This record gives sequence, C-alpha cells and structure tokens, in this order.
Amino acid sequence: MSRLLLSGLLVLSLLPAAAMAADNPAPVITAAGAFHPVPHAAFLPDRNATYKVVFAMTRASDKPDQVNPALERVARTVNLYAASGVPLAHLKFVAIAYGPATALVLDDAHYRAKFGVANPNLAAIAQLRKAGITLAVCGQAVAENHFEDAWVAQDVEVALSALTTITGLQQQGYALMPL
Repeated sequence: MSRLLLSGLLVLSLLPAAAMAADNPAPVITAAGAFHPVPHAAFLPDRNATYKVVFAMTRASDKPDQVNPALERVARTVNLYAASGVPLAHLKFVAIAYGPATALVLDDAHYRAKFGVANPNLAAIAQLRKAGITLAVCGQAVAENHFEDAWVAQDVEVALSALTTITGLQQQGYALMPL
C-alpha cells in the first residue's frame, strides 16, 4: 500500500503545475473570491509572466456582515491566476482601501463597535496576506473617518495616502484596477 502511495506521489510530482491547476482549480483564498472554471477560456494568463496590479478598493459593503465586494474581487483575481497555473510569487498585487471602503480594514473590536457585527473581511485579509498580497489602507482616509492607526487589522499596512500609493506604483509599472 505504501509503495502504491509513493508511486502515486511521484507521478503527481512529475505533472506540470499547470496541468494540476487546470484539473483542480481549488481556490487559494477560501474566505472569499469564488470563481467559475471556464475550461475552454481564451486569453489565459501566461504562467511564466509576473503580474503587477494595484487594486483601488473604494466600494463599501452593502451589508456590514458580508465580505466587502472590492476585497472579494481581489481574492477572486488571486484565485483565477492561481487556478491558471501562475505561481503566487508571480503576483505582485497591492490592494489599498480608501473612501467608503476604509472600514473594511478595521480590527474586529473596532469593526464591531462601528457596525455591531464581527468583521467578515479579516479571514480573507489574512489569507491574502499569507498568499503574498500586500493590503494597505489610506492613512488620510483613516484620519478622515476618525479611526486610529492602531485600529487597523494587523495584516494591513497604513499608507501615507491612496493617491501617493497608486501613482507611485503606477510609475513602477503596476496596472490600476479600480474596484
């Protein structure tokens, strides 16, 4: 039995990562970002390319007990690239929250104080961070919302501003994805 198991593992290890991803498009981010496999899709990502994207998360949730729709789209993007065989190390993604989306980055205690429910975004934020995605919040929006930097979840960086972050990253070749 163990010989059979070892043989199976050896065969799996020899399969290209892309074949495994195509056969098993399991999401990397499970707390958000569901997607629909499209077996014969056109315009598939190049597995060997590096993708640099800054996501401008500006939309608030319709309901505070649901994952923010902008964060949901960031997670979906990660899952789609990973399912297409692109290594996570090739995803240079920065997601910055500002405007109406600012509260999505609050720690649980302060989110509960504001909305009366647990922060449903924290699991997705933690999984994105673990996958190598940078999450940030506009420091100007934090101040304008009368939040404190210490209230921001531990997996989120406080940037000087969304304006300077986005323009700076665009100058470094990042594509802007407004959400």
